[in-house]
Amino acid sequence: MFKAIYPAVLGLSLLAGCSMAPEYQRPESPAASSYPYASNDNNAALDAVPQWRAYYANSELQHLIELALENNRDLRISELTTERIRAYYRIQSAALLPSLNASASDTRQRTPADLSYSGESGISDSYAVGLQMPAYELDFFGRILSLKDQALQQYLATEEAQHSAEIALVAAVANQYHQLVALKEQAKLASEAKVTAKRAYAINQDSFDAGVGSELDLRTAEAQYQSYRASELAYIDQVRQAQNALALLIGTDLPELAADSSLLNGEHAPIDLPVGLPSELLTQRPDIRAAEHTLEGAHANIGAARAAFFPSVQLTAFGGTASAELSDLFKSGSAQWSFSPQISLPIFSAGRNQANLDVAWIQQRIEIANYEKAIQTAFREVADALAVRRTIDQRIEAQAERVKAAQRRSSLSQQRFDAGVDSYLPVLLAQQELFSAQKDLVQAQLTKLNNQSALFAALGGGWQSND
Repeated sequence: MFKAIYPAVLGLSLLAGCSMAPEYQRPESPAASSYPYASNDNNAALDAVPQWRAYYANSELQHLIELALENNRDLRISELTTERIRAYYRIQSAALLPSLNASASDTRQRTPADLSYSGESGISDSYAVGLQMPAYELDFFGRILSLKDQALQQYLATEEAQHSAEIALVAAVANQYHQLVALKEQAKLASEAKVTAKRAYAINQDSFDAGVGSELDLRTAEAQYQSYRASELAYIDQVRQAQNALALLIGTDLPELAADSSLLNGEHAPIDLPVGLPSELLTQRPDIRAAEHTLEGAHANIGAARAAFFPSVQLTAFGGTASAELSDLFKSGSAQWSFSPQISLPIFSAGRNQANLDVAWIQQRIEIANYEKAIQTAFREVADALAVRRTIDQRIEAQAERVKAAQRRSSLSQQRFDAGVDSYLPVLLAQQELFSAQKDLVQAQLTKLNNQSALFAALGGGWQSND
């Protein structure tokens, strides 16, 4: 008998499930139709953001990114979270179909005399073996289907969040590597300035000892030397800290790195990206896609809240054999079955169902605002990167010309000092200006590298290569 009941129940379950969720429509984008500070070429159509291996040409940086994607603990947590949400979705999906359990029972009970038909107390046994279908809800109004859809959207949002975490990790490793390269170059500049200052200090010491130099020039040269010495040590500390930060990002031992300063001059630097149109961010940015999945999940949750106002139909069934004696359990005529449909209609809930529906609608409006905010944030990140890209090459050129002028000034000041025309003070000022100009040039070059990474991440690039 149970063999006939179960297919019928399965058929009813397939017929049920008319979702009461509102029809989803993507909200209008709150972003402008074009980016500020973008040329006509910038707003050309962009088919796809390149993968990070194609974008970052430096082989040493590529190796670090590979290590990070494999070993970074934050990314690992994100991946495990995605797997957990996927398991939750499978659990919710299973509720759409009835479950079937094998059961066996042995019941022994005593009946008092006043409840016995014979007027005497007695002890009875009963044994039962069979298949049981626990309480199963026929989803006529789509409550379980809506919950399943909500779980699916939550899983998809988490998956996109994982992709977004990969993008952020790729950009973070690139920026930290660029920072390490810049700090090593600045430490090198400080070391060279220290050597020059030490030589000047020795010359002033000889002049002072010979009675032809002043103590003021001597102490000025000494202070200059100690200043560059302190700067070099400070940069060495920052280099080590940058290495520690990079090791944390890659999640394993840091390999020996050359961190060649040629990267600052454009060799093996990231490529220039076309930007495309703001509307393309909707498909390229995982965080925007995650926000939209969360919004769709809020729509599905409204369907579940609506279904709570309608009747609930549950089925319970059993089919097997039963007997008062264990030895007679499988004899002819011991078959037993039961089929128990139950329907419940909410009459009074003190406003709980209405409150749950109100919460679902409010949550939907919250998710619309979160979706729009994600678009606006993405638009600003791209616009900020474009604002820097617009002038950064000119800034680097200006800083490079400043370095040339400072080098010439330093050379002329040294010549005048050696000829006895000027005191050591002009030499000191010229060396300070040269060191400052060199540092600022490195900083401008670092800004360009980091801005290229920022634009790459803002356009949603990087994660595809790890699929």
